[in-house]
Amino acid sequence: LLAQRRKLMGKPDAGLDKERRAFIKKVLSGAVGGSLLLVIPMPIGAATPEIKEQIPGIRGKKWDMAHKRFAFIVDITLCIGCGSCCVADRLEYNVPAGYYRTWVERYLKDFNDNVYVDSPNGGFDGYQTPRADIDVEVRDTFFVPKLCNMCKEPPCVQVCPVGATFKTPDGFILVDAARCVGCAYCIQACPYSSRYLDPFTRTAEKCTWCYHRVRKGLLPICVNVCPTKARKFGDLNDKNSEVYKLLHEHEVLTVLKKDMGTYPALYYKGLRREVV
Repeated sequence: LLAQRRKLMGKPDAGLDKERRAFIKKVLSGAVGGSLLLVIPMPIGAATPEIKEQIPGIRGKKWDMAHKRFAFIVDITLCIGCGSCCVADRLEYNVPAGYYRTWVERYLKDFNDNVYVDSPNGGFDGYQTPRADIDVEVRDTFFVPKLCNMCKEPPCVQVCPVGATFKTPDGFILVDAARCVGCAYCIQACPYSSRYLDPFTRTAEKCTWCYHRVRKGLLPICVNVCPTKARKFGDLNDKNSEVYKLLHEHEVLTVLKKDMGTYPALYYKGLRREVV
């Protein structure tokens, strides 16, 4: 997998490789502390000339989606916890076992209003059986898919010390693996726990809303396979799109952790107050 990714991304130039080694050496020697307070924020959308040249497929091209404003809507009233989205995502990106770009949480509520949350194997295997460790009568059960929120004000971009995490002109938050040094600052900064450190490449990974598919006019893979159409994706600048109609008509939609001030582009329909 590592060799394949290196082949796809190309070999970093000597200057960038030297810079990465120098940064890691400082971290290991204690010259750079493990505190987010020591990180100088990178301007959103900032990109060095070297990166633009290194990955022409991501940066350095004319954007044909610059006038689009994408949004993702998850309808938890339709989610059945089947895990199809997780399976498709793992196959699409060869996600290592035990790591998740998207996952599904199960919420149980008893008659005393106690809430129990679990997500065995990230929901990859679905929820075929009830929880055996809870000896109470369950009043209600529902499922909540989680993924990257594609924030308008992404803290992960602000804390990255080398500009590896960046925001595209069309609003997608991506990770430049060739520049990432694996410091994990972005993982600590994400309020939605949607990032992880790849055990093979030692670089940050996350859901991208299938950016490579969207740029070709395709839907994200999880949206494509959802049997109940609980996941919806589209352009808010298109008045004929389903997401536009849901957000501008009489549907009640909300976002996670609104008080964080990140302004997510991921909305939920039917979100319950029990959801964390």
